[in-house]
Amino acid sequence: MPTPNPYAFDFLTTRRSRPAKTLAEPVPSAAELEPLLVAAARTPDHGKLEPWRFIVIEKAAMARLATVAQARGEALGLPADQIAKGRGQFDDGHLAVAVIEVQKPSEKIPPREQSYSAGCVCLALLNAALASGWGANWLSGWPSHDRSFMTDALGLAENECIAGFVHIGTETSAPPERPRPDVPALTTWLSQ
Repeated sequence: MPTPNPYAFDFLTTRRSRPAKTLAEPVPSAAELEPLLVAAARTPDHGKLEPWRFIVIEKAAMARLATVAQARGEALGLPADQIAKGRGQFDDGHLAVAVIEVQKPSEKIPPREQSYSAGCVCLALLNAALASGWGANWLSGWPSHDRSFMTDALGLAENECIAGFVHIGTETSAPPERPRPDVPALTTWLSQ
């Protein structure tokens, strides 16, 4: 018979991301952030490739990333509202961790599984931050999919991309509950 962990299960069934624009200072110090990164690194990783790494973006760097997003949006000819949204997470951000997917050559582990692992790191970091009492939100947006932004803002190599930005800070307001998926409608049982 399994030994349940009701506290962990309750956390997983009630966890709720906090909107990034509602996160304020203080943010985790380096010493407070390190255990969250260690927890995130315990994610499933077939082949032990570690197909991801972290870039911690502090407040002073947020302004530079906002400027790069603005310039890239203008170069791409994006509408003003889309540019504003793309740079907004950096304008409003106080601390974020960019989870960087690092595709590694492997005969056994296909690229898709490496992408899945990087996504799992984002969720693990988000949950570690929330479980530690911080507010947190996992964001992406058009800058995270733009190769020039990846290169200009973060210096990523060709085999790297942004899996997500996990913003972490002090929660200023609790978000309202939102509708959740209808799990029975999304579940198929195969019995033979």
